[in-house]
Amino acid sequence: MLNYWWVTRPKRKLNSIPDVLAVVAESTTEAIWVGERGTHLSLESELEKSGLKRIGDRRDQTGGGGRTYKAWLVSLGLIFTQESTRKLQLTLAGEAILNGESPVRILTNQILKYQFPSAFSVGHGVNVNERFKIHPFWFLLKLLNDRRIQYLTQEEIAKIIIIEAEDESDKCYEKIVSRLVEFRNFGDACLEKDFALKYTSSKGNVNFNNPFAHLLDIANTIANWLEYTQLLVREDGKLRILPERTEEVAQIVGRPIPFIGRPYEHEFFQRRYGLDTKHIKDTRNLLATRTVTPFVIAEIRVKKVFIGTALKEPIGAITPALIERMTEQSGIKSSVVAEVLQKHFPHGSIGAFMANYFEMAFSGREQCRQFEEATANIFREIFKFDSTWLGSAASGREVPDILLVSDNADFQAIIDTKAYSRYDLPSTHRDRMIYHYLPDIKNYSSSRLPIGFFSYIAGGFSNTIANPLHEIVRVSRVNGSAMPVTVFIKMVENNSIKPYSHTDISKIFSLNRLVGLADIC
Repeated sequence: MLNYWWVTRPKRKLNSIPDVLAVVAESTTEAIWVGERGTHLSLESELEKSGLKRIGDRRDQTGGGGRTYKAWLVSLGLIFTQESTRKLQLTLAGEAILNGESPVRILTNQILKYQFPSAFSVGHGVNVNERFKIHPFWFLLKLLNDRRIQYLTQEEIAKIIIIEAEDESDKCYEKIVSRLVEFRNFGDACLEKDFALKYTSSKGNVNFNNPFAHLLDIANTIANWLEYTQLLVREDGKLRILPERTEEVAQIVGRPIPFIGRPYEHEFFQRRYGLDTKHIKDTRNLLATRTVTPFVIAEIRVKKVFIGTALKEPIGAITPALIERMTEQSGIKSSVVAEVLQKHFPHGSIGAFMANYFEMAFSGREQCRQFEEATANIFREIFKFDSTWLGSAASGREVPDILLVSDNADFQAIIDTKAYSRYDLPSTHRDRMIYHYLPDIKNYSSSRLPIGFFSYIAGGFSNTIANPLHEIVRVSRVNGSAMPVTVFIKMVENNSIKPYSHTDISKIFSLNRLVGLADIC
């Protein structure tokens, strides 16, 4: 029995969940799962072919790799094993992801509802100690929202929280706050003397050279899952709430989440845990499922290929060129591809890509070019600008990252992206905008339209961003702004419901200050 919180982690981040879910849906259609080693091996093989699982020798031929990925989806409430047929089924949350809804929104909901005990945590091979009755991720957000705590480190999660946080009572919460303060003051000296033995790894062995390794791995995975929600960011080893999401987090932790009962009844529990944001009950009659026709199989295949593409690039519409690409990649004839895409993804799919885009915004130099290109693509595909990424055409010249041109609103604009969590617009960057980017726009733009605005899009901004931003506006007499990536992503989501006009976008980016969530409604 595990004497600490535990999450399964075939991959330490959740970005590939839609891909894995699509492979599982395709590979296990109409196949019995329980006790069928051939199905397990088939899934493992398909995961390897799709590049989602590292290819291994699989000498024991047990299909353990496939079962591990299946367990990952079960733990998040996306699939379950139907009792009467022994087949895998999608929950409503799993269906929502495969039907093009934002995986970030769906998985955030699932992460917040994640609880001990659950059908997964009491299952064979897991068996988390029954002393834990808690929504672990909700509890962590509550701590991060507490002014006495403000941040959490991987060590604090590993050595204090996942060991000692048993329930959501006020008594337990205050005890954890006190223990965190104690740990910050005294470190490992405040841990129990028999800590290593008492909280040994699930494999039963104690690594006396690094007795905390398995706990730190779990803590790192937990932090990664929380970062996926786009409510938090980890910088300098500290997990913090993003400033622009503070109010939202306060609302989340202000509403306790009810526990789902009967965790030992797998199907009952999973169907309730797996409710998406649009349902309060799963009323599907799964015994009257549709016949698996050649069209159904083709439909699953097309959805899998489309989702794999949507994770890598923003798709704002179903175009003839996209249909042609999906036809070539899926091997399904174009008329069927067109029908499936128009049925399930009539407005494209931007949500799947946004998880990766969010990560790029905090990557520093590692993915700064990808962040620039992706931002240019979003302005083109989603907001319908004539958008040009200028990075590849710089040739030593002083040019911004992105040029936008709007013929219908009669303006052009400049976007500079910065893949940092606290960008402060240093004087060299400020002067570059004032003395090169804005006055020299005719050197890199063929348009002669007036400049509507300039803007910086970054993971986040420092508290001192206002002064250099105002200086650019004052000297150049061009309106501008700074926009955190979470606000930009929210704009993209809003646009799918009610598109912004280019005039609307110009007004938002011309506020001459940091743009907040309230400004884009």
